[in-house]
Amino acid sequence: MEEWAGQLFDVFRRHPWALDATVGPRIMGPAELSWLERAVSALDGTGLSGAERMDAAALLVGHVRGITQQARATGPAGNPEAQLGALLGDLMQAHGERFPALTAALTSAAQSHGRDQAWEFGLQRILDGLAALIDRRVR
Repeated sequence: MEEWAGQLFDVFRRHPWALDATVGPRIMGPAELSWLERAVSALDGTGLSGAERMDAAALLVGHVRGITQQARATGPAGNPEAQLGALLGDLMQAHGERFPALTAALTSAAQSHGRDQAWEFGLQRILDGLAALIDRRVR
């Protein structure tokens, strides 16, 4: 599933029009059906129902889509986390005492030297959650 999500991320980055073309209920073409088939079949034998396997694929697509849309909004060389930190930096300097938890989180994030962590963090948490559910089902 991790490889599948990474490949989908690459497809959305190479073909940004696909973000708009693959939203909502619609008739899917063979290429999109093949992507969905790969995800659903990767979860065969896990104890998840068919609906849960579809939901797992939808959950991963949502994460891929969200991260890709953020990156697209920041431009080709953009890093959404670094840009957010820069934008909020001035606000936190002026009003940080009102938002101590956010100030601390942004300070911690700044120590990543602008590295975008949202993709990997979110993907791993989704996969961890699926693994925990699968583990409960096969016991």
